[in-house]
Amino acid sequence: MNKKAVQTTLIHSDYVAPGGFAAFPTGIHHASTVLFPNVAAMRSGQWKEKNAYTYGLHGTPTTFTLEARLAGIEGGEHCLLAPSGLAAIAMIDFALLKSGDDVLLPDNVYNPNRELGRWLSQDFGVTARFYDPMVGAGIAELIQPNTRLVWAEAPGSVSMEVPDLPALCKAAHEKGVLVALDNTWAAGLALRGFDAGADIVMHALTKYQSGGADLLMGAVITRDRALNDRLAQAHMRLGLGVGADDAFLVMRGLPTMKLRFEAHDAGARQVAAWLKARPEIAKVLHPAFEDCPGHEFWKRDFRGAGGLFSVLFDARFTEAQTDRFVDALALFGIGYSWGGPNSLVMPYRIQGMRKQWRDAGILVRFNIGLEEPGDLIADLEQALAAL
Repeated sequence: MNKKAVQTTLIHSDYVAPGGFAAFPTGIHHASTVLFPNVAAMRSGQWKEKNAYTYGLHGTPTTFTLEARLAGIEGGEHCLLAPSGLAAIAMIDFALLKSGDDVLLPDNVYNPNRELGRWLSQDFGVTARFYDPMVGAGIAELIQPNTRLVWAEAPGSVSMEVPDLPALCKAAHEKGVLVALDNTWAAGLALRGFDAGADIVMHALTKYQSGGADLLMGAVITRDRALNDRLAQAHMRLGLGVGADDAFLVMRGLPTMKLRFEAHDAGARQVAAWLKARPEIAKVLHPAFEDCPGHEFWKRDFRGAGGLFSVLFDARFTEAQTDRFVDALALFGIGYSWGGPNSLVMPYRIQGMRKQWRDAGILVRFNIGLEEPGDLIADLEQALAAL
């Protein structure tokens, strides 16, 4: 071999590491450019088949492995990763909807999904209509000839109503309409979306799958190959790639996800039960509690509840007072997400968000983290004194 200059040697090395290395963690493959052994391999590679590597955007061994593991949790066959939960939602909408189509969203839907629906209506000629989340089989009466997609969220991530998913999915399918389920709250652990009848299951991996409150990512999971191909086409056209380091961090969180989810669930039920007994609280919106809307569907379909729930303060308290309560909390950060180790709190102007909202009182949502529940209760007690 001709002797190379130092600069060339810095880029081109003859060394190849020996094979046979094995360890528990999946390797982190960083790549934008993917190398082909020859021109024939370059021309024959099909990125949608996932049987060859063509470009970093379409996947590496790191992302393929994460996709397979996420599909397995839900009992799905195919998975696509996106840079955030909202990016995953947008991928579904842009894959399945075109000008002249109609989409139905529950009135308690994740607010960025609501805003995306409004944008589709305003600029893309897609009508987005909002339905009562408790409509169940009644969704059939709302489906129009141009309805192509029904979104569901179980439960609503702020107001916590639990829909009758099997009835809704069955009614939609009888009309030939697909159902996409935002299953972030249940994480595929408390509910498997395909078991309830969904065609597409979406997750914000930002939450329990990561578990560290330190990254953004989303996933779209399907069982049907043709449906996955439509989604993959949108994934490619929108350029929805994810970084290998973040994919690795999600995989690192998966072995402990069930243990963490159960700890969040146990802590949340303890804290919610304490709040339910407080005179300042008019209602606890927790799907595992009998007076939460849709509790009977949660009891029938779910195997757990995670750490997220909301409360309604007694109507005698003003927004200024409940804001003072939130500001007085020491162990709860004020933030929108959930699924991480730290407890969070967020006050909502729910009447302005929900067209069909009728309950009085200020709504405050809690994410119960992995702190000792007794310490969280003590913090809540001192903050209630600030009302």
